[in-house]
Amino acid sequence: MNQPLNPETILVTEPDTKQAETQLWLASKERSNMSLLRIMSWISLKMGRSVGRLFLHPISAYFLLFSAANRQASCEYLNRALARRATFLDLYRHFFWFASTIHDRIYLINKRFDLFDIEIVGKEAIRQQLAEGNGLFLMGAHMGSFEVIRAIGRQIPDLRVAMTMHEENAQKINAMLAAINPEAGQDIIGLGHIDSMLKVRERLDDGTVVGMLADRTLGEEIMTPINLLGDVALFPNGPFRMAALLRRPVMFMAGVYLGGNRYQIHFQPLADFSDIPTGQRAIAIQNAITTYASLIEQHCRKTPYNWFNFFDFWRPAQTNNTQ
Repeated sequence: MNQPLNPETILVTEPDTKQAETQLWLASKERSNMSLLRIMSWISLKMGRSVGRLFLHPISAYFLLFSAANRQASCEYLNRALARRATFLDLYRHFFWFASTIHDRIYLINKRFDLFDIEIVGKEAIRQQLAEGNGLFLMGAHMGSFEVIRAIGRQIPDLRVAMTMHEENAQKINAMLAAINPEAGQDIIGLGHIDSMLKVRERLDDGTVVGMLADRTLGEEIMTPINLLGDVALFPNGPFRMAALLRRPVMFMAGVYLGGNRYQIHFQPLADFSDIPTGQRAIAIQNAITTYASLIEQHCRKTPYNWFNFFDFWRPAQTNNTQ
């Protein structure tokens, strides 16, 4: 599981709880129904991306019409992101863009990068961090596509990314990758073990980028209330606490989908925990989470159909631990 990662086989995935996984309608279907995924992979790879995308319309329409909870969550989010009442077309586009990014995984995992028009914003910023050779944390969100990072190995050849996730999720991702391409490589650091922190440190010391999605909790942990899109939402401290304990820089990453075959990958400096003054760790973590939420909001405003949280992200604070 901890094999070296080819720069062209980069995948960052999410530290989900069981509740979040069951609410992510298409992600759950994709990971649990391997037979359907294999059929879709065969159709898409044999008949082409254009033919494969035809199936996305009935799939998106079905879940939009018959998944009331996901539809309501999408509506509430889009009302905030669009700063107006979301229309039925807005909702459909949100579902369709999610389905599109999942469908494109089939091609990205099979290295069909020629099918996509991918622009990288902030390339020099991450190159500069990599040049220092100390490794860094790459914090993303459930926004757009993380598999699209696979395509940039040719432009940033020194970029090596390891994933952090719970073992249960790692097994699901392994099954998903095997269904699409049995030769797809990955580097996974399992969380929840005594030596997890040591393994993360080893990767960082080797100059590897450690990727995490930091917009969902790993479970029972401290949460920080932050204003997001006009209301208070809760963000987990865990990812940033790990970066602070290991004294590493952090960059934000988003591979936003722009429609058709177009993606835009953003790398933005987020925080630097390399030299935290004594007694200032908690403040530094708080500031990093605030900046992280601000970057998410910027991208939600600019490309609102890319944030794939199909559940009530602004759930009551009393259902979580807060600091």
